[in-house]
Amino acid sequence: VAKDLGLQLPELSDRGIRVVSESRTDYFALHGKTGHLVTAERIDREQLCRLVEKCVLRCELIVQGQM
Repeated sequence: VAKDLGLQLPELSDRGIRVVSESRTDYFALHGKTGHLVTAERIDREQLCRLVEKCVLRCELIVQGQM
Protein backbone atom coordinates (compact mmCIF):
# COMPACT_ATOMS: atom_id res chain seq x y z
CA VAL A 1 0.00 0.00 0.00
CA ALA A 2 2.79 2.40 0.87
CA LYS A 3 4.43 1.74 -2.49
CA ASP A 4 1.14 2.10 -4.38
CA LEU A 5 0.47 5.46 -2.70
CA GLY A 6 4.04 6.65 -3.25
CA LEU A 7 4.67 7.04 0.49
CA GLN A 8 7.54 6.02 2.73
CA LEU A 9 6.72 3.66 5.62
CA PRO A 10 6.98 6.33 8.37
CA GLU A 11 4.40 8.41 6.49
CA LEU A 12 1.76 5.70 6.94
CA SER A 13 1.40 6.40 10.64
CA ASP A 14 1.97 10.16 10.23
CA ARG A 15 -0.98 10.37 7.82
CA GLY A 16 -3.30 8.27 9.98
CA ILE A 17 -4.05 5.80 7.18
CA ARG A 18 -6.79 3.35 8.09
CA VAL A 19 -8.72 0.60 6.37
CA VAL A 20 -12.52 0.76 6.53
CA SER A 21 -15.24 -1.50 5.18
CA GLU A 22 -19.01 -1.63 4.97
CA SER A 23 -19.27 -4.61 7.31
CA ARG A 24 -19.08 -4.49 11.08
CA THR A 25 -16.02 -6.73 11.05
CA ASP A 26 -12.67 -5.34 9.97
CA TYR A 27 -11.30 -8.13 7.80
CA PHE A 28 -8.27 -6.17 6.61
CA ALA A 29 -5.58 -4.08 8.29
CA LEU A 30 -2.46 -2.24 7.31
CA HIS A 31 0.77 -3.78 8.63
CA GLY A 32 2.67 -0.87 10.15
CA LYS A 33 6.20 -2.22 9.63
CA THR A 34 5.83 -3.38 6.02
CA GLY A 35 3.00 -1.26 4.61
CA HIS A 36 1.24 -4.40 3.34
CA LEU A 37 -2.51 -4.93 3.38
CA VAL A 38 -3.11 -8.04 5.53
CA THR A 39 -6.08 -10.01 6.82
CA ALA A 40 -7.04 -8.96 10.33
CA GLU A 41 -9.72 -11.58 10.93
CA ARG A 42 -10.43 -15.06 9.73
CA ILE A 43 -12.49 -14.85 6.52
CA ASP A 44 -15.15 -17.56 6.26
CA ARG A 45 -16.42 -17.57 2.69
CA GLU A 46 -19.26 -19.98 3.51
CA GLN A 47 -20.59 -17.62 6.15
CA LEU A 48 -20.17 -14.42 4.13
CA CYS A 49 -21.24 -15.53 0.66
CA ARG A 50 -23.17 -18.72 1.18
CA LEU A 51 -25.40 -18.45 -1.91
CA VAL A 52 -23.22 -16.23 -4.10
CA GLU A 53 -20.75 -17.67 -6.61
CA LYS A 54 -18.53 -14.58 -6.73
CA CYS A 55 -17.61 -13.41 -3.23
CA VAL A 56 -16.21 -9.87 -2.94
CA LEU A 57 -15.13 -8.02 0.20
CA ARG A 58 -14.71 -4.31 -0.37
CA CYS A 59 -12.61 -1.99 1.73
CA GLU A 60 -11.32 1.55 1.42
CA LEU A 61 -8.19 3.30 2.60
CA ILE A 62 -8.68 6.63 4.32
CA VAL A 63 -5.63 8.91 4.11
CA GLN A 64 -5.42 12.23 5.94
CA GLY A 65 -3.83 15.18 4.16
CA GLN A 66 -3.22 15.90 0.51
CA MET A 67 -1.89 13.29 -1.88
